[in-house]
Amino acid sequence: MHLFLVLLLPLLAACLPARVGHRFGAAAAAWTAAAGTLAALIAALPPLLSVFAGTPVQVGLAWLPQIGLDLFLRLDGLAALFVLLVLGIGLLVILYASQYLAEGERIGRFFGLLLLFMGAMLGVVLSDNLLLLLVFWEMTSLSSFLLIGFWHQRAEARRGAYMALTVTGGGGLALLAGFLLLGHMAGTFRISAILQAGELIRGHDLYLPMLVLILTGAFAKSAQFPFHFWLPHAMEAPTPVSAYLHSATMVKAGVFLLARLYPVLSGTDPWFFLVGGTGLVTLLFGAYMALFQHDLKGLLAYSTISHLGLIVLLFGLDTPMAAVAAVFHIINHATFKASLFMTAGIIDHETGTRDMRRINGLYRFMPRTALLAMVATAAMAGVPLLNGFLSKEMFFAETVHLSGLTPVALLLPAAATLASVFSVAYSARFIHDVFFNGEPVNLPKYPPHDAPRLMRLPLVILVAHCLIVGIFPGLTVAPFLRLAAASVLGSPLPAFDLAVWHGFNLPLAMSATALILGISLYAVRHQLFALHAQLFPGVDAHSLFSQLVEGAFGAARRWTAATANGSLQRSLALLFCAAAAAMAVPLVRGLWPPLGPPPVPLDGLTLFGGLAMITGAVLTVRWHRRR
Repeated sequence: MHLFLVLLLPLLAACLPARVGHRFGAAAAAWTAAAGTLAALIAALPPLLSVFAGTPVQVGLAWLPQIGLDLFLRLDGLAALFVLLVLGIGLLVILYASQYLAEGERIGRFFGLLLLFMGAMLGVVLSDNLLLLLVFWEMTSLSSFLLIGFWHQRAEARRGAYMALTVTGGGGLALLAGFLLLGHMAGTFRISAILQAGELIRGHDLYLPMLVLILTGAFAKSAQFPFHFWLPHAMEAPTPVSAYLHSATMVKAGVFLLARLYPVLSGTDPWFFLVGGTGLVTLLFGAYMALFQHDLKGLLAYSTISHLGLIVLLFGLDTPMAAVAAVFHIINHATFKASLFMTAGIIDHETGTRDMRRINGLYRFMPRTALLAMVATAAMAGVPLLNGFLSKEMFFAETVHLSGLTPVALLLPAAATLASVFSVAYSARFIHDVFFNGEPVNLPKYPPHDAPRLMRLPLVILVAHCLIVGIFPGLTVAPFLRLAAASVLGSPLPAFDLAVWHGFNLPLAMSATALILGISLYAVRHQLFALHAQLFPGVDAHSLFSQLVEGAFGAARRWTAATANGSLQRSLALLFCAAAAAMAVPLVRGLWPPLGPPPVPLDGLTLFGGLAMITGAVLTVRWHRRR
């Protein structure tokens, strides 16, 4: 029952911070949220120890077995990794937020929403039932909507929240359809049972539509091209939200789903081209766009899009070592990106702006923050002796291994190197433009200074993790990685060695090339900015999104005006036609594979109820005509 406690403690604790904060102040609300998170982490220890001993933990309660929705939870290696990320980084974010938010900003409500999201995310990773997973999946969308729009007095925050909910909610509808198909194909909604039916599912006639629907939901959640545009606009959220949702949790839900269903969905050409192709395009697009952002959080948002594309591409390459590298980069990205978002928040908090054209030369004002940011940014760029370097080396090695070094296939390693070049360039811009490059320009708060120690403490812990894992990967992260990767593959792990030095080889040459060309690219950034402005003038995904939404609303208004004109006869006729069309489906079931169980025979009570409704409808129409 420990798993139910892990899930319920954050959800129950979400009710407390607002009340506690109202009565005892903001600090009490923060400590209440931290206590709820810490309690969940302590409750998770016994099942986590069991998993590390090699025994997955399962618990379950029958809820609605008639429709296949039961409360089954399962903790294996992959879920254990995400539980640690969700609770561990969540605890650090709560500590950071307690120092970041001002006293009068409804802090209790903020921490309540954060705990609600935390519980929903835990539900996603622990669920052993597709429908239950979907319930928590939608809870993450709704709670993230409230968190992104927390500063609802700002129009940009409201728009960002609305866009995130629309895109991820639309993806959730596709995911619902995909899960229903997958459950029908496997004959169960139990995920652990579905993972054993890979051959059956991959050979099913409905495999391709099911795959497309599930991938649509996962890609929308993880901001993959062309669903990426909601993430930069979600940066209007308070920075603790960005550090949590957009580094370790919400945007990782999509890649978690790819990892969870990897044994079932992978191993086919559609998987390779759809997942690998989407990841490659997203990797390149996000890396390119990040370089041209002037907002610190905007740069990090596009960088996140790019790194999520890298993870998706690794899963799409469909080799065991690529999956291991994907899991490794999930860990590394969560730590260095959360620390960088916190850095951006500290800079905004102390200067009053995130515009990199104004926040120059901050090193002499904020030396401690600058040093921490340099380490985290170097990890993001893939500099040796840091965790990001190790997973990027594995990524390069897999692109080379897959290509076989044929002339056409060399395009994949070349694209990977190009993305890394842009990654180094925007990382260099993050450091040089902000902490060096002249003097500050018209800062709203002057002079800036280093943040308080408690505000820097989460950043110190995350940066230390980047450094320690980069130097001692075998002693630190290797056991977690092996456990999680084995759960993803569902088969014995390939032999691999996490080491800082593998000799002079092609992946090392790709890393060195990326570092040299990335610094060179940053050196000519002004010419690149001018060229980018000429090639892509006024490109704005928000405008396109607004046009699509307005078009949908306009079509709905026209349809409503054409059908709902006050005529009862017309309304009843439309209802009758819709019902007749729905009832006609079973009559032509033989035209396509059945999508559900055999029809249930009518009993007397159901037949009587149906006849009563039909009789009532006919009498209503006749009465209305005579009136």
